[in-house]
Amino acid sequence: MPDVIVVGAGHNGLVTAALLARRGLSVTVLEEKDVLGGACRTEHPFRAAPGLGVSTGAYLLGLMPPELLRELELDLPLKRRDPHYFLPTTGQRYLLFGSDERELKRQFLEFFSQADWEAHQAMNAELAALREDLAPAWLKPPLSVEETAERYIRPALRQHFVRLCRGTAREYLERFGYKSDLVKAMYAVTDAFSGLDGGYDTPGTGMNLLVHNMCRLPGSGGTWMIVGGGMGTVTQRIADVARKYGATLRTGAKVTSVRVDRGVVKGVVLENGEEVKASVVVSNGDPFRTLKLVDASALPEDYRAKVAAMAAPGTTMKVNLCLKGLPTFTCLPQDRGQFGPTIHLLPQEDDVLGALARGYQDTREGRLSEFPSIEWYIHTTVDPSLRDAEGHHNSALFVQWVPYALKGTTWEQEESRYVKHLLSICDRFAPGTSDLVRETFTLTPPKIEKYFGITHGHIHHVDNKLGFTDRLPYETPVQGLYFCSAGCHPAGSVIGAAGHNAANVVLQALGR
Repeated sequence: MPDVIVVGAGHNGLVTAALLARRGLSVTVLEEKDVLGGACRTEHPFRAAPGLGVSTGAYLLGLMPPELLRELELDLPLKRRDPHYFLPTTGQRYLLFGSDERELKRQFLEFFSQADWEAHQAMNAELAALREDLAPAWLKPPLSVEETAERYIRPALRQHFVRLCRGTAREYLERFGYKSDLVKAMYAVTDAFSGLDGGYDTPGTGMNLLVHNMCRLPGSGGTWMIVGGGMGTVTQRIADVARKYGATLRTGAKVTSVRVDRGVVKGVVLENGEEVKASVVVSNGDPFRTLKLVDASALPEDYRAKVAAMAAPGTTMKVNLCLKGLPTFTCLPQDRGQFGPTIHLLPQEDDVLGALARGYQDTREGRLSEFPSIEWYIHTTVDPSLRDAEGHHNSALFVQWVPYALKGTTWEQEESRYVKHLLSICDRFAPGTSDLVRETFTLTPPKIEKYFGITHGHIHHVDNKLGFTDRLPYETPVQGLYFCSAGCHPAGSVIGAAGHNAANVVLQALGR
């Protein structure tokens, strides 16, 4: 009989298992799928190129605290993307964001304005200071936004921090005096909207923007990084640490119920009828799926209502691509490193922010947007280890926003057409891209739900509009039942801090 059962072998569950096992507890991880890693895995989904590896779900590592890497003695093959952002246009203008400040300034002044350059510098300087101040709070139990500001944030930035956490993307970005709506839209899309049910004027999008700027990995320079071998490397290496300290990791072991007797956890029951007893159960699953495993009478109604209120539909779509060559961008036909970064495809009209607002409204009303915001990746240019013998490139379109459920039609009817439409948008920036695509592996929100086992296909479980004490607590009203998932503090993404913090809560409860 193990001391602790961890339900789900996503990255947070594996972190919890590794840290508890390291402290001498007997830990069993039960994963329903046949593979470890949750949505953080490397796969080979293309029949036309079976040797081509791709991070099918999570695709970049940015937010994992370096302190956690050291605590786990985790050695990851991190690859910096330099440049890290590419903002193309269908004309001659572009921005290629990297460590070469002089060249970036030249592009800003030539293609945009001095005011945009100064706004870019001021905003990123402020975000760097907030990143430094806030870092220790991510590996501690959460406080309220105001208490966090008081304890961690330097006095000159406290008011800005609180406004950012509570406010909208518009309020934050407009503060810095950008002239170009295209540049503002790029920052809003990649930081404020990613994985979130919210638009430019939605309160809480500022919190998501802050979260996405908490990159502190070694050598990152504040940017998101590629992991050699794909994102499966992250979870496989954490699993190796867990095994090293004696944890048992079982795949194909679906938990169908958590046994509770008089308010106290007794263990779990598997789909095959097997009962595994333990006095502690930690769920790495999303909160809505997890609570379905617990008899309704075991949890107070107000707790269930509080958790249910955190639910939001998944609004992101991932189109994984097998390419037989690299695209050629109209604005930058020669290779200047523009294939490795996040490539931002945005509406080109003067009213780009209005176009994004219409895209979000379309999603709210169950329609597919004519021009959603698209982040485009071609990671094999930075990590060639994933290419096959024929030299194919992996690529992906990460699309905000799409509806979970379509009005008047279905995803089955629309998926193929919409993928072709998205590729036609790529063709506007890089003519001929569609002809380079050999195969696609598409994950709509319902497919994300089914494939990775995440309610409503919400990649962060709970919107990152909610932060700190507004997120899912690690403890539940049931003695011995805990959460360690992405819905907890600090945020959804491949971070591992929730797994770390949940492990500490369990150790404290056990007097360890």
